[in-house]
Parts: sequence; C-alpha cells; structure tokens
Amino acid sequence: MRRASFDPNFTGMLSGLRVIDLSRVVAGNMLTLQLADHGADVIKVEPLPAGDPLRAWKENGHSAYWKVYARNKRSLGLNFRAPGAPELLRQLVAKADVFVEGFRPGTLEEMGLAPATLHTDNPGLVIVRVSGFGQTGPYAPRPGFGTLVEAMSGFSARNGFPDREPVLPPLALADMIAGLYGAFATVTAVRAREHGTAPGQVIDLSLLEPIISILGPEAAAYAITGDIKPRVGSGSHTTAPRNVYKTSDNKWIALSGSVQAMAERVLRLVGREDMIHDPRFQDNSARVQHRDEVDAAVGAWVISQTRDEALKAFAEAEVTAAPVYDIDDLVVDPHVLERGIFEALPDADLDWVPMHAPVPRLSATPAGYRRPAPRLGEHTWEVLQELGCEAATVAAWRDAQVVVGEGSPR
Repeated sequence: MRRASFDPNFTGMLSGLRVIDLSRVVAGNMLTLQLADHGADVIKVEPLPAGDPLRAWKENGHSAYWKVYARNKRSLGLNFRAPGAPELLRQLVAKADVFVEGFRPGTLEEMGLAPATLHTDNPGLVIVRVSGFGQTGPYAPRPGFGTLVEAMSGFSARNGFPDREPVLPPLALADMIAGLYGAFATVTAVRAREHGTAPGQVIDLSLLEPIISILGPEAAAYAITGDIKPRVGSGSHTTAPRNVYKTSDNKWIALSGSVQAMAERVLRLVGREDMIHDPRFQDNSARVQHRDEVDAAVGAWVISQTRDEALKAFAEAEVTAAPVYDIDDLVVDPHVLERGIFEALPDADLDWVPMHAPVPRLSATPAGYRRPAPRLGEHTWEVLQELGCEAATVAAWRDAQVVVGEGSPR
C-alpha cells in the first residue's frame, strides 16, 4: 500500500475558509472531512469530557472512525454546559465562514445561538444544520439517528430477500450520503456569497431526504404502477441477469447484463443461447419477469467454475462481471494499489493507518493531508489565541473547566 505523509503547508482550493464544526458522529464529520481535505480550516468544537462520540467507536481499543474522519481538522475541547460557553461559541462563529451543528432542532435557539443571532454578528455566515428529519415538520423534534431514517426512507424495505426481514445497511449509509450532499451545499452557499447572490444562509440538512433521493424514481414508479416493489436480494427490478453467483471454490461473482447485447453474451457463454430466442427471455422486460429462471441458468454455469476461471471466461466474452471482495481482497487488488485508493498515513498509536484517499481526484487542485486526527483539545489554546482572546481570560476559562487543552495557554 502506498504511504503518504502529512504536509502542514498544504493549501487546497478551500484554504482560508474557516469552519466551526459542532456536529457529532458521522454526517457532520463526513461533511467537514470533504472541506478539510481541500484545505478548509475545520475546528472541531468537542464536548467535554469525552469529545465527539465518534471517538468511542473503537477497534481493539483504537478509534478507526476518528482517525479517518477527523484528519485535517483541529480540536477545541469545550464544556457546553459551563457558564460562558455559549458566549465563547458566539465569538468563534463570529469569525468563521461556515458553522456546522448537529443538535436536535431547537437546541441552538435554547443556547442563545439562533441563526438570526449569529447572522447579526456575521451576516455572511453559512450555517449548516444537520438533523434526522429537518428543522420543520412533525418529526423535527425527534432524535435523528441514521438507522431510523434508513428504515423510514424505503431503503430497508427494498434491501434484502423477499422471504426474510428488511435489512438495514451495516454502515452509516444515511449519514455518509447526507455528509456528501452537505459538503456540496456548503460550497454552493459559499459560492453564492462570493457572487453576491446571497449573504449568509441556512442549510437545512436532514438525514432522511438525501437517502430518499438515492432510491431513484420510486415515487414515480409507484404512481405509474400502483405496485410496491418487493425485495429481490441481489437481483434487480429493472434488469436481468443481475445478481451474485457462487463459484465452485465458495467465492462469489457479481454480474450485470443491463443491456441487451450484454445479456446475450452472458447467455451464450453459459451455454443457453436458446434463451435468447425464447419469448420469455428475449428482451429485458421479459427476463425481469422470469428472473429466477435466468439466475438459475447463469448460476448453474458459474457454480461449475472457480472464481478465477469464471472471471477469465467473462473477460474474454466481454461480459461485465467482477469478484465480490472482502476487505482483505480489496486492499491488495492491483488496481486499488496502482490507483492509491487507500493510503497509509503516519499515526502516533499505530505507526501507520490505511485510509481512503480523498475523492474524487482533481487534476489541477487535488486534496491533500495536513494533519492527523487531533487529540481532544489539542488545538484549544491555538484557536483561542487566533480569536484574539486575552491570556488571562483563557486561563480563567481553563481554571473553570470551560475549556481544556494540551499544555498551558500562551
């Protein structure tokens, strides 16, 4: 695996953009990671005593999530409940370009930090409000975890097999999607400010709406047909053959015959050219209606081959197929290695930690690495000094445990 290094002098296209990040767990961290990778100064304001809950998601005692999603960021440790904390936050946000928060709707207002108040101090501020269900509507007050919206979005009802329970994703899918949407919206809002189209504005980013959007034309299809699509496992309601098929060496191959010519190549290869001329399989719509028979024909051939044999035959026939990888397969794949999709970065605890490189790749202004994920409060004094706070004031905050940091205030 390619090794990379941190360059404190890296400047990306978002250099100079200051982001105050009060979000928690995945969605907000995913959002600000995109900005930080491209040079934005992201200051994580972490609640004391434990910091961002993402720190607690550990593998053998090490927080893999934090090491990946907090790279390129700085940390300020703050006791949110201490007297003076809201005033300090207001000072921080007054000198920022972007403010990201992930509280339950209404919490920011209770702290005296409503958007109208923040815009009084800083008219050009872009405020990103991350929540489960949005800032309005009957569900707005509900706590918003990705699991809930993955269930309510229709995603889980479509995921899994028809004779078994709906399946939730095994990762923070809703949060990740929301984070990517949020990063795009943030840059759009900053661009609007630069153009004079709009001053600061509020981005209402729910977890629910982004994951609904990736399900495609579900509402349109339902309106047209009146049918609720059943779960089809790894199959598809729109194309066949499309599934995963087991090989003789107990591995799996994914295959997609999404256009007519591809489907015909598959059927010829597996020795079922007769199906091409059978009205039940002669076009995509017909094959979808008889999906089980198509899968049985393809699966019968694949199970007679090892994974390598099947993949070689598919490649020679120009069939779109790929191995189903576990992570141990993925990290040693020659394409993944040559592209540097994972890069190992220096780490104080583990020497080197592999993580995904920034995506996508920009030819002229690529993202980069400036610093590893911070220790809790690592940059508290540094940030407060930049804010212009007097040393005596900072010392008083430290003594009252309003803020914590490493070493002593300068």
